[in-house]
Amino acid sequence: EVQLVESGGASVHTGGSLKLSCTASGFTFDDTDMGWYRQAPGHDCEVISSILRDGRTFYPSAAQGRFTASRDNAKKMLYLQMNDVKPEDTAVYYCAAAPHKTEGPYCSGSLMADAWGQGTQVTVSS
Repeated sequence: EVQLVESGGASVHTGGSLKLSCTASGFTFDDTDMGWYRQAPGHDCEVISSILRDGRTFYPSAAQGRFTASRDNAKKMLYLQMNDVKPEDTAVYYCAAAPHKTEGPYCSGSLMADAWGQGTQVTVSS
């Protein structure tokens, strides 16, 4: 059974840092592209980073320069380092396996990726 479990979500102040983690199991992690998505209340689900099986990363403009995705294939772990966070970063963050699309009406359970975690809440206050 494919499982993705996020952790690390918290409440932080503007300008702070946070590191999210995702533990993967049940599939060949090192042969799978991975992604981080987020969904804020009243907004679509959006990709916030993609990290390919070879380690290459891609970010939308909202995350470029502030967020860094990484992976440890030996530990089957995915990470998202979030720096200089802003109130607009407040959202539920999801780890996803084999992302296909960058945006959609909802994250978890959608066809935008092959598998999803349950999400972890990040709240940024000013």
